[in-house]
Amino acid sequence: MATQQAPSQQLPQQPQQQHPQGRRGFGQRGPPRQGSPSAAARPKPQSEVPLRMLVPTQFVGAIIGKEGATIRNITKQTQSKIDIHRKENAGAAEKPITIHSTPEGCSTACKIIMEIMQKEAQDTKFTEEIPLKILAHNNFVGRLIGKEGRNLKKIEQDTDTKITISPLQDLTLYNPERTITVKGSIEACAKAEEEVMKKIRESYENDIAAMNLQAHLIPGLNLNALGLFPPSSSGMPPPSVGVSSPTTSSSYPPFGQQPESETVHLFIPALAVGAIIGKQGQHIKQLSRFAGASIKIAPAEGPDAKLRMVIITGPPEAQFKAQGRIYGKLKEENFFGPKEEVKLEAHIKVPSYAAGRVIGKGGKTVNELQNLTSAEVVVPRDQTPDENDQVVVKITGHFYASQLAQRKIQEILAQVRRQQQQQQKTVQSGQPQPRRK
Repeated sequence: MATQQAPSQQLPQQPQQQHPQGRRGFGQRGPPRQGSPSAAARPKPQSEVPLRMLVPTQFVGAIIGKEGATIRNITKQTQSKIDIHRKENAGAAEKPITIHSTPEGCSTACKIIMEIMQKEAQDTKFTEEIPLKILAHNNFVGRLIGKEGRNLKKIEQDTDTKITISPLQDLTLYNPERTITVKGSIEACAKAEEEVMKKIRESYENDIAAMNLQAHLIPGLNLNALGLFPPSSSGMPPPSVGVSSPTTSSSYPPFGQQPESETVHLFIPALAVGAIIGKQGQHIKQLSRFAGASIKIAPAEGPDAKLRMVIITGPPEAQFKAQGRIYGKLKEENFFGPKEEVKLEAHIKVPSYAAGRVIGKGGKTVNELQNLTSAEVVVPRDQTPDENDQVVVKITGHFYASQLAQRKIQEILAQVRRQQQQQQKTVQSGQPQPRRK
């Protein structure tokens, strides 16, 4: 079991204007483009995503230098803060190093450390190849790899390196990080580090933006308690959750009213049902208690059915917790491959008269929904409404994409309900109804 990372004090952050080449979307380049997904929810600039490396234990002394001179020199040169976790995993062949700086500072420090290790290897006649090893939280690895491994292959081709990633089986509750091993010349490894970390930073920022938007749409939601995001032990800065404003939480009821219960049908691989239920139903009971939702698994539609429907009933926060844990469980139990991101289909039933509002004129609303959330949203045509005069909206995507789409659709439905109530009041008072645009 890994020991806790040694607590360390952060160096004061440099003012933003001193880093014109800072993170994408901030500093002198101005705010994100208006059309970019979740531009409205883009987080404020915060502490940079650190670079985590693994280095052979025998080189730690050379990296620190006599009385710490070498490491002090690196931190000064790169304006970074570097933690060498010597006490972690006593006796281990490798030790983690965390570098806190701008992306450029992290990359420069990484290259200097690789050069020190190579020189030390030559001086001590160490003949084995010393690859660059980067640690990354498992949440971001699927997007680094890309569909069918395309992202990783491109980085390998562009940088002339060979990159491998440790298997999912190596993960534990205490160690959620995967090891990305890069082999090549120091120059090639340095270029690959830049590209790998660029992808990880993008994934981190996208998830933070999605989480902030969730927090706006579900006031009071404690995102840190859900266990869906990297813990601070992986060196990631904690998500900064803003206070929601009245304009962004229009799907949420006025103060003092309980949020309405929603029902979502989530489709999971049929083989995963046992893992979700757990021994004697223990896991599904715990999940239900944790989320504050009713969770039931519908019978299989046939003996060869590849998917099973999970019926989740509860308010928005309960939906977020329950669905998040189900997505996480499927990944933990390896129902999705190491190169796959967990994407599930969710169904929401909407009144048939409101389906047109979800689609929008000429499909405008549904297209905007897809662009904003990165989820696939489909309202199948020619549906016959059920006995409650409802039709199905299908949402497919990774967890945050699906959650955003669900919240946005619930916002549209809340708007429709408010308009209906207004019209009913108008009819009762005998005033002429305003014409719908």
